[in-house]
Amino acid sequence: MMSDSTILNDIYFYLTLSGMLTLLLWTPYILARVFVWGLPTFLNNYPKNFPIEKPQQPLWAERAQRAHLNTVETMPAFIATVLGASYFSASVESTLALIASWTAIFFWARVSYAVVYILGIPFLRTPVYLVSWLAILAIGSTVIL
Repeated sequence: MMSDSTILNDIYFYLTLSGMLTLLLWTPYILARVFVWGLPTFLNNYPKNFPIEKPQQPLWAERAQRAHLNTVETMPAFIATVLGASYFSASVESTLALIASWTAIFFWARVSYAVVYILGIPFLRTPVYLVSWLAILAIGSTVIL
């Protein structure tokens, strides 16, 4: 069996990876913006007459931006739920192991969500999102049940 500290390490590992994913998801659409606007315009803040007139980004870049924003919106609930559930379950190894599993599931679901959304793969975006949503609920339920 794993020790409580090893399980907590797993929880915090995936919590950290999720934070890093959130931080890095802006990269694709920002790079697309640099290429569409040009580096001088990008470094100057916005193109002339922005936002009334703005250069059209590729559709994948717009999807990347929405995937990033969705992750930014989801992270506060995930962080609060993971920290709260970990705190209240600190003395119950089996519950911590369950939280660790759902934390990993959340992370990989968010990676999958970003990939599916950016690539525009039909019919998968919502189910993959729901897996990450379910992970948050499952983590929170460890405190309630």
